Amino acid sequence: MKKIQMDAFEAATQELAVRGMVIYQNGEELLHYSRVPEARQNQYSVTKSFTAAAVAFAVKEGLFSLEDSVLDHFTDDAPEKPSEFLKEMKLKHLITMSMGFEEPMLMGIMRPKMTEKDWVKFVLRANTVHKPGTVFQYNNAGPYLLGILIQRKAGCSLVEYLMPRLFEPLGIPMPECENDPLGNTFGAGGLVINVSELARFGLFCLQKGVWNGERLLPEEWFLEAAAGFIESEGDEEIGHRYGYLIWIMPDGMYRADGKYGQYCIVIPKKQAVIAVNSMETEREKDILRAVIRHIIPQL
Repeated sequence: MKKIQMDAFEAATQELAVRGMVIYQNGEELLHYSRVPEARQNQYSVTKSFTAAAVAFAVKEGLFSLEDSVLDHFTDDAPEKPSEFLKEMKLKHLITMSMGFEEPMLMGIMRPKMTEKDWVKFVLRANTVHKPGTVFQYNNAGPYLLGILIQRKAGCSLVEYLMPRLFEPLGIPMPECENDPLGNTFGAGGLVINVSELARFGLFCLQKGVWNGERLLPEEWFLEAAAGFIESEGDEEIGHRYGYLIWIMPDGMYRADGKYGQYCIVIPKKQAVIAVNSMETEREKDILRAVIRHIIPQL
């Protein structure tokens, strides 16, 4: 088994608050690196990629289709006279950050200050200024609504929905999560797991829905999810397209990405996964670039 040299990565990140890293390649754990004792922590927007997995299970089970109209599922929450853009909005626009909003919604700094208790109505009554599917605007509204839809269809919380379908097969005990003011799981952030559990999720994605020889999700879902539907924020090094609640990177790679340096990078061409947990409040993307420059070339 190859040995990953960490000197260059450590030099590049010595002033950054990296906590740990786990690497899998060819189905085996290649590296388990810790700067602090491994513990569960908030994965922030990495949560979105778990919500995407929940959507995949829901689609597989026939609860809804990504081609469905948003209004078909949220009729009672929508304004009496919805805009033309809201009428055109489909579930696929929620999962690709292309709902048509001009500003981010339900972001971390906003939620504690909100006086609205019903976030579903708050989102659906916001002004859409772009035709859905045409403009990328990173926000928490899309994954939040998808999580709400699953909870309504399944009759349980998002975490409870994922327990028998994803978490238990992957050996992930019941995680904590963030809830909205009405007690619904917040599908855009707040999932609390550790870096080893995150790496296993990445391995599940790398294996396109297969775990321990059993297919849990269709391979086609993962091919669609990583297609890169819309131009997003980013650059040539880290990538600048967005899929199904994942960031598309160069050379066929993609990642789940959370605030303060939470990453789960799937590298199909190298049959590898890299999971990183951090608590870097100022230079989080420098951690990602250090992984790209100093770790991935060794695989």
